[in-house]
Amino acid sequence: MDRRVGGTTGASSTAGATGEVDPPLVGRRDVLEGFGRLLDTAADGTCRFVGLAGDPGAGKTRLLDELAAEAARRRLPALSGRATEFEEMPFGAVLDALDDRLETIAKELPERLGAPAAGLLATVFPALSVAAPGDVGTMAPATNRYHLYRAVRRLLEELAASDGLVLVLDDVHWADESTVELLDHLTRHPPRGRMLVAVAYRPAQASPRLAALMETATRIPVDPLSEAEVGELLGPEVSRARRSALYEASGGNPFYLDALARMGTGVGTPDGTGEPTEIGELPHAVRAALGMELSGLSATALLVARAAAVVADEFEPALVAVTAETSEDGTLQAINELVARDVVRPAAPGRFRFRHPLVRHAAYESAAAGWRHAVHARIAARLADLRAPATARAPHVERSARIGDQTAIATLVEAARSVAAQAPATAAHWLQEALRLVPDTPDMRLALLLELARAQAVSGRIAEGKDTARELLRLLPPDDFARRARAARLCGIMERQLDRPHEARALLLDELRRIPDTQAPAAVELRVRLVTESLMRSDFRAAQAVLDLMPENADGWEPSLVLAVAAVRPMPAYAAGLIDDAARYATVAAGLMAVSPDDHLADWLDTDIWLGWLELMMGRYADALQHFGRFLTVARTTGQSSMLPHIMAGQAQTLTMLGRLEEAAAAAEEATEVARLLRSSESLGFAMTQQCLAASWSGDHESAVRLGDELVGLRLGRGEWWAAMARYARGMALIHAGRLDEGAEQLIAACGDFNDPQLDPGTLVACCETLADVDATRERPRDATGWADRADVLARPGLETNGGFAMLARAHALTASDPDLAAEQAQAAAAILDKGGMRIHAGRARLRAGIAYTAAGERTQARAELGAAAETFTACGARTLHAQAVRAQRKVGVRVPGATGRAAGPHGLSRREFEVATLVAEGCTNQQIAERLFLSIRTVETHLSHIFAKLGVSSRVGIVSALNQNP
Repeated sequence: MDRRVGGTTGASSTAGATGEVDPPLVGRRDVLEGFGRLLDTAADGTCRFVGLAGDPGAGKTRLLDELAAEAARRRLPALSGRATEFEEMPFGAVLDALDDRLETIAKELPERLGAPAAGLLATVFPALSVAAPGDVGTMAPATNRYHLYRAVRRLLEELAASDGLVLVLDDVHWADESTVELLDHLTRHPPRGRMLVAVAYRPAQASPRLAALMETATRIPVDPLSEAEVGELLGPEVSRARRSALYEASGGNPFYLDALARMGTGVGTPDGTGEPTEIGELPHAVRAALGMELSGLSATALLVARAAAVVADEFEPALVAVTAETSEDGTLQAINELVARDVVRPAAPGRFRFRHPLVRHAAYESAAAGWRHAVHARIAARLADLRAPATARAPHVERSARIGDQTAIATLVEAARSVAAQAPATAAHWLQEALRLVPDTPDMRLALLLELARAQAVSGRIAEGKDTARELLRLLPPDDFARRARAARLCGIMERQLDRPHEARALLLDELRRIPDTQAPAAVELRVRLVTESLMRSDFRAAQAVLDLMPENADGWEPSLVLAVAAVRPMPAYAAGLIDDAARYATVAAGLMAVSPDDHLADWLDTDIWLGWLELMMGRYADALQHFGRFLTVARTTGQSSMLPHIMAGQAQTLTMLGRLEEAAAAAEEATEVARLLRSSESLGFAMTQQCLAASWSGDHESAVRLGDELVGLRLGRGEWWAAMARYARGMALIHAGRLDEGAEQLIAACGDFNDPQLDPGTLVACCETLADVDATRERPRDATGWADRADVLARPGLETNGGFAMLARAHALTASDPDLAAEQAQAAAAILDKGGMRIHAGRARLRAGIAYTAAGERTQARAELGAAAETFTACGARTLHAQAVRAQRKVGVRVPGATGRAAGPHGLSRREFEVATLVAEGCTNQQIAERLFLSIRTVETHLSHIFAKLGVSSRVGIVSALNQNP
């Protein structure tokens, strides 16, 4: 046969035993030109993603080889890895690509990336495990994954820093879910630098998440060859009739063509037809061709080929010898034959690989199922003798263990727990395999079901986790009230995350009816969860009705349950306007929390966090921050990832109210990333709401409106508090962006037209104040007065900041008709809001006072108020408000140099920008700068973009040169 056919199959370009290499590529000119354009873009410093999509055998791997070769010609380093069919290892393709390279720089990375990032990377890359052991034990799985993905992004930036990088990942349709999550993170947060990420996959086998991800990349289809290209590939020695027959039988698929050509003269399926009827992945004709190729091997070589197919994608002869039960010499002789016949090819030194994954697939499938079962068992036993980690043994154990095999069950559970933080989907798979092996042992099965439900929830498979929790309820004895209540709570939380609050409530009520003693601890547990469900719906009367049935404590209650009841008691009182009662309840709950160990909070974290939200709404910001910080620690140490977006959203909103916008944006961004991993609309809504608000107040209107629009695209639950908050955030974003009519309409909708409001009282008053400001700006004083009147009605006695918002609303309404009184009202509001710690709103009140004084002709007072407002906005990072203050200052004759929204320092940089630039000059990475200044990576990057623009440079070297010049 013509050996050039092998060059199109997608096999590696590694030379075989004959020294032969792949010939020049036939066709594919459009693909190669596309590669050239992408490499040009990468050379300009822009990271690009490309997806090669094609059927099995279409030639994707060969094209990736061509991409790597072209990158080498341009002196652009390329690292390649691939996922494998039979071993679903966490991050397998990325590990395959990077680990060898990391061995050469392992000692440098902790200093270059920072110890925390290096420690996280060491949990995935063995090459780093000694140099940077790290400590990630205090992180919850979802947080761990998010920080791990950020660390991988920084790692890629480091690898690309000097010469650039092309990262090639093949067969990604077989990649584990964590690899797809990582790629998704990288597409949404592209690494900085000269980089191209190329992914090859089979669309028919791609998961929905991978398919959606590839829609955001540059997608290059790898289509079948034309008949003319097939003729060019086969060469003139092949007759026209045979060429046509081969083309028809292969459909222009290069691998199928190669397999059929290797058969010799026969073309077609065993019955003489050329129809490519699918069996598994392969048409009959190709399956027959591969079968003939394998059948032409000696008995020992065929045995070794089958054993190697079971062992791994890339295998060592010694392990294959154990697997095949042949001598090492005999195995090496057989491998020589396999290399000579181009069934396998040399890979890394001392290792081999099948020429194509489909050849491995054929060899694996050609072995009898019983024989494969025994071989997997031998491999698992051998790996155990070698003390290989459970993750290496698990893929073989799951294919060979028998029901009741306690050692196998322990191996699978150990493997699951070892990867739960980085790859919870893989952990869930191995736990399911362990459950399959568990005999009729209720206690073991129930414990594993609970662990499985949590792993599924953390991995974002909430629907599966909910089903597992319901299965747990089905198996629990009817009178096992304590464990049933815990399982029902877990299931209820997941039902809510699936945007099924009615099902959650029905489940809890059904379980509650089963308990004869309505005051039993299990019944109280269910009632507490019902209270939290009512709070989420802003149904405070229903929450209070349930609380009225419960004492503050009773015999048999665990301390954690006492704390949970105390934590939810203040919110209904606050909503009912019983501010003194709410304050008293909050003080009691905070006192209990102060003396409670973390494990008491862990038992009821979904409930305890309501104390933090209540303190936030009542303006007790220091208490709220302290409690949210503790909730985060507990959630991370106990793996309660589903709570993280709710907690970090509360933290972000508190920081926003305090005017600490950079910190708020960092917390909200992390909350959003974790929520995306969980794949819960509710969690994402909580997080993105705060991200939208932080961006809006900062003056990043484009991002804020985009986030607001994305919030609308979520399934916003009707009658839910978080959905109303999402609409409120979008309304504020639109107003701050200057789209006043749209924003006002959205705010009114968020308030439920004030007939059936879902928002908390404080936010309702703030909405009235904003709407009064909008109508004053639109010169509608009567409408502004109406909003001020409504704010007066809604302001609750006992909450001074509510009164401050009402005064500010009145100031907006009075500016046109009575500017002196408007200024007095605004000044009084500023004092109240400033005392409450609400710096941005205090600054807004001073801005309104300055505008009113200007209208009244009192320029001296106007200058003082406007100057104070500008300073406040600068300190908070509220750029648009600062610009408004500057414009108002200029109207009263204040000369303000180049309003950048921040005080100018050396080289025209703000104080923070100068700090970042100085650390760049010291050689710090973005990660190190973030750790030193307690900023997020994204914030550091934003500062750098501003620094580049102000200094007129385009690189870190340029920053150093600029700083060395006189400012």
